[in-house]
Amino acid sequence: MAEFQPAYLEAYSSGELSRRAEEAMASLKACTLCPRRCGVDRLAGETGVCQTGRSAWVASYDPHFGEEAPLVGTGGSGTIFFTHCNLMCVFCQNWDISHGGAGRAVSDAELGRMMIRLQEMGCHNINFVSPSHVVAQILSALETAVQGGLRAPLVYNSGGYDSVDTLKLLDGIVDIYMPDFKFWNETLAAKTCDAPDYPQAVKEAIREMHRQVGDLDIGDDGLARRGLLVRHLALPGGIAGTREIMRFLAREISGDTYVNIMPQYRPCGRAREFPELAGYPSKADIQAALSAAKEEGLHRLDQRRRVFMSG
Repeated sequence: MAEFQPAYLEAYSSGELSRRAEEAMASLKACTLCPRRCGVDRLAGETGVCQTGRSAWVASYDPHFGEEAPLVGTGGSGTIFFTHCNLMCVFCQNWDISHGGAGRAVSDAELGRMMIRLQEMGCHNINFVSPSHVVAQILSALETAVQGGLRAPLVYNSGGYDSVDTLKLLDGIVDIYMPDFKFWNETLAAKTCDAPDYPQAVKEAIREMHRQVGDLDIGDDGLARRGLLVRHLALPGGIAGTREIMRFLAREISGDTYVNIMPQYRPCGRAREFPELAGYPSKADIQAALSAAKEEGLHRLDQRRRVFMSG
């Protein structure tokens, strides 16, 4: 079998990576990178919902061993946690990062060096956590990283609230897409994220992601190389609309979609202000979510589970 080569190497060699980085950066002048379409001039330091101007902010970067099995391997997934977020869920489990602003501004060159350092530490991939609002900075930083020897696959780990136009800038650059599909219901999305268009936006985003990279390809070493992996957090009482989400993935994306049904919801942030989010998912809730995925025709379910459940 030929040695795997990440997609971005060809884009770098052809000059396409540089062109995409310039296009993405220019879009910050009146930012429409994500579905919020705030229109602020981020190049001049203005900020919208994501509270991020010209420079990306990073909260931490480290090998991470709590991710999905095909990402972790023996060396871990090289996570870069970006500060702030374009979705701002009221129950976010990384509240201090997404809402509290924990982290610091970094230059594009420094971000590129972080990628190289994670590869040097033995990480199997570079995992961008909450990248939707910093696509321009990632593309610019990637040029530095490639020049420094980066060869690891790139993972785009988002909340799913992504613009198709922005995702097209990542076509042929990102190897693995790992979006959340949080809720099916527009009313719940409006209440928890002030984003009633989330269900439609995430469906369009996942279609585009799958068009670019297809189903998840796992090598003989058990590591993901390219493709789509979808996360879904089981909420208390099944309020997320799990069955409808699984049906969409199986029928409109692929029956071979790799899915992680995550059981670790707990009421963080402002969740206790909302009665339906104030508790924990029960064992029955988790089992119902897993059963729904299987009954709708999905069979590639991640097996690594950290469980935080009530009876």
